[in-house]
Amino acid sequence: MAADAKPVSATRVVMGQEMTLLDANPVGNVHGGNIMKMADSAAGVVSIRHSGRNCVTAVVDRFVFHAPVFVGNLVLVFASLNYVGRTSMEVGVRVEAEDLRTGKRIHTNSSYFVMVALDDSGRPAEVPPLLLETDEDRRRNEEARQRASARKQRQKK
Repeated sequence: MAADAKPVSATRVVMGQEMTLLDANPVGNVHGGNIMKMADSAAGVVSIRHSGRNCVTAVVDRFVFHAPVFVGNLVLVFASLNYVGRTSMEVGVRVEAEDLRTGKRIHTNSSYFVMVALDDSGRPAEVPPLLLETDEDRRRNEEARQRASARKQRQKK
């Protein structure tokens, strides 16, 4: 049985990392896969904090890049829980790149990660309910419910 409900604010995370030549392709843009890995790590932190269990990525939904990230940029990843099912959780992730010299930030992409909590045998485990505290939490939760329903419909096909 799942534990007591946890609020969105208890598991929210912001992660940051300066991009170096090791993160870049030959033209100086940061590899998209590096950004995806950072987003996946942030989603993992949020889901583990909420469930208190190891979690795995089940679905990455809509990972569209709107702008490039360059060597020298600070990449900021904002992640928070949008929705909780029985064993799965949707984590919303927003990525921004900051030019450290000017302080200008640009939204590079947003995505949704569906994470599944695992028990000690590696099987899906129940997760605590989500406590929605703000109007923003409720809006994001309703939108996530619609995405979850759409995912289920796609799986049936």
